[in-house]
Amino acid sequence: MDESIFKAYDIRGLYPEAVNEEAAWKIGHAAAQFLRSLLHGYERGQANAQSLIVGRDMRTHSPSLAQALIEGITGSGANVIDIGMIDTPQIYFAINHLGTCGGIQVTASHNPAPYNGFKISGQQARPIGSQTGLQEIKHIATSMRHTKSAGQGQVTQQDLTEPYKRHVLSFLQSNLKKLKVVIDAANGMAGKWVPLLFGELNLELVLLNPECDGTFRHDPNPLVESNLVELQQAVQQQKADLGLCFDGDADRLIVLDETGRPIGCDLITALLAGHFLKKHPGSTIVYDLRSSRVVAEEVTRHGGQPRRERVGHSFMKKTLKDTKAVFGGELSGHFYYRDNFFADSGMITLVHMLNILSASTKPLSALIEPLARYRSSGELNFEVDDKQGRMKQLEQDYPDAEIDHLDGVTVQYADWWFNCRPSNTEPLLRLNVEARTAELLEEKLQEFQTKLGKPVDH
Repeated sequence: MDESIFKAYDIRGLYPEAVNEEAAWKIGHAAAQFLRSLLHGYERGQANAQSLIVGRDMRTHSPSLAQALIEGITGSGANVIDIGMIDTPQIYFAINHLGTCGGIQVTASHNPAPYNGFKISGQQARPIGSQTGLQEIKHIATSMRHTKSAGQGQVTQQDLTEPYKRHVLSFLQSNLKKLKVVIDAANGMAGKWVPLLFGELNLELVLLNPECDGTFRHDPNPLVESNLVELQQAVQQQKADLGLCFDGDADRLIVLDETGRPIGCDLITALLAGHFLKKHPGSTIVYDLRSSRVVAEEVTRHGGQPRRERVGHSFMKKTLKDTKAVFGGELSGHFYYRDNFFADSGMITLVHMLNILSASTKPLSALIEPLARYRSSGELNFEVDDKQGRMKQLEQDYPDAEIDHLDGVTVQYADWWFNCRPSNTEPLLRLNVEARTAELLEEKLQEFQTKLGKPVDH
């Protein structure tokens, strides 16, 4: 088995060179062993405690990978509840709804069509990443042989559409306006689930690229600006109130205002923070450390507790749970909700955007305008040989700054700041810079080019 498919937060690689049916069988067997080993004695006898949820996305190789995964799980003696072709957040719902020891989604998320992989979750939808069990699963999977096992679990199929729909729409407030919403499903799971969940509401829905056939009109990565062009044009032509572009497995999204302008996810976090703090005063809001200073400022202004956290869903979910935070947001378009098992959901984010627009007489651009008070670089990637050495040098270049090492190195001044952190898997440094003015931002970006070279496309 190609060990490089095991990443920081999931398993992913090219099909069939790296991710294939043999790997799927071993991963299923290993994950079932690991997840069942976490059960306490009193839990073992509960109805679905020995079962794993299995779901899959729409990629052409997902059905055969899911079948091999299921055979590996049942070969370990565990049972499987197969819930079919779903968006990834439905796995989190199903684990909690049915009370299983975990679940696995077959997906490569936002990667191009030749990729596939697996997202593994434990009890109560806890994330299984490299620091929370994925290394153990890797060790078991890479050291075992694919054989017929004595243990044979049972497989059942369940359609959770109705309970999942009730759960998602339970977040909808009663004063829904008739809004026109354009959604680019990116030929991903939103193409199936947006109509199922939202089709009966008093909305005018315009759906782009809804076909779930495993081919992509554009890569299902909404963070790449060129992938938003079709949506931008449609929002403008349709005179829509809102535009949304989902990624392949529909766990995250990018929001466009009524002019077709993409809104930074940190500004959406700031907007949603105000929305939640009106209903839950004094609550904690978690945000990743790449986010604009406006997030902490808005949380404080609304009487909440801002909590800055490392990048990555396993860190975000743990901190949300530890602090009982009502909401959290990442620059990548993942938004997390206490009342969604502390997990992220693209569909619930859509619901809350509808709530905000329905409660306001202003268009989205006017709601965002007072939040866009800083200038940001977005995430830039630099190819370097000695990642740690370069970060140490950057730190030494700014001796009079406020510096911390929560994730990489963050250097802060009164009117500008930056975070630089290493990629987990590539010889890249990732840089985010924010400044009070566009002129100061440009000056600092020129400064970084002399230190790190030119940014690379990634």
